[in-house]
Amino acid sequence: QVQLVESGGGLVQPGMSLRLSCTPSGGHFSMYTFGWFRQAPGKEREFVAASRWSGDYKEYADSVKGRFTISRDNAKRTMDLQMNSLKPEDTAVYYCAARRSGFSTTIATSERAYGSWGQGTQVTVSS
Repeated sequence: QVQLVESGGGLVQPGMSLRLSCTPSGGHFSMYTFGWFRQAPGKEREFVAASRWSGDYKEYADSVKGRFTISRDNAKRTMDLQMNSLKPEDTAVYYCAARRSGFSTTIATSERAYGSWGQGTQVTVSS
């Protein structure tokens, strides 16, 4: 089972950027898909973005397309979420998740498909 640790959350003003990192350990990452989900107060957890470790297949929620980018940092061996043009409605606890997907090119967007989860990191967008 892959273990995940998120980092990089914080408080930013609307329009600013933030970069989250997900550090995995304990698995053969080339066989995994990594996803970012978020949960705002009083709401259900929702899909944000996901990518195979190789980076060749990615998926984004409509609400973040054009603003967020998921990518692997080869030097740090992390799966990062670059968040630009942040809005107050992006405020949530952000979770990194992983699923063993093998050679599948289909990116799962349901949280039920992911078996490993990090502890979450708070992102607050407020003026």
